[in-house]
Amino acid sequence: MMSAFFVVLFAFLAGVEGILDEFQFHQPIVAASLIGLANGHLMEGVVLGGTLQLIALGWFNVGAAVAPDAALASVVSAYLVTGPAQVDVHTGIAVAIPLAVAGQVLTIFVRTLTVALAHTADRYAEKGSLRGVEFVHVAALIIQGLRIAIPTMIVMAVGAGPVRDALGAIPKVITGGLGVAGGFIVVVGYGMVISMMATPQLWPFFFLGFALSAVTQLNLIAMGIIGVVIALLYLQLSPEFNGRGGGSSNGGSSNGGDPIDDILNNY
Repeated sequence: MMSAFFVVLFAFLAGVEGILDEFQFHQPIVAASLIGLANGHLMEGVVLGGTLQLIALGWFNVGAAVAPDAALASVVSAYLVTGPAQVDVHTGIAVAIPLAVAGQVLTIFVRTLTVALAHTADRYAEKGSLRGVEFVHVAALIIQGLRIAIPTMIVMAVGAGPVRDALGAIPKVITGGLGVAGGFIVVVGYGMVISMMATPQLWPFFFLGFALSAVTQLNLIAMGIIGVVIALLYLQLSPEFNGRGGGSSNGGSSNGGDPIDDILNNY
């Protein structure tokens, strides 16, 4: 009973964060891990969430275009993998893609409804009612949360047996094709991450990580600690970040340096 409560709670928070974007509960790595934790299968949730996070790196809203919904895909697929249905991670990834498209449709529908709420907020603002404006904002966030929570509750109410049978009825050619497509999108997302760190200063650390993983028996936790230590040392020793890039080190303005660094150096 408690696990079901937390699943619905995390689903609601993921829906809210899809718009609020404050605590990142809608990110796949966070949402799937929390659902896995609630169901007692944290490892499966982390593996699923990490894979979906790479896929979602290529999903973002551009102007009025609405991207596929990572929140619904993450929450429902994580429940299918870590909940009573106990489907494998590969199937969860394949199911997440059409779920994201369905969530995209729900997002457009909910955002259409909130147009009326925006006009309601305008009327409260004309009356000078701050409490009314706050109420409308909270109501809009609740609707966004229910956008994810209600489909999750429907999947939970249907039960593991029908869900497993429905997934088993999907032809292998469809699930296999979706899995391959998801793998391609993962490659694109990972390429985006590499492109962001494609600088002469960061390439050595990129290759150092591969070398350490090949010649040592370090696990991911140890590799992460080493990475954090190297990053801190780099920030301390690199003139680009410690105010020694050609300017004054006593709080004066640097020549051609970053203005934000100059402000921080004054402290």
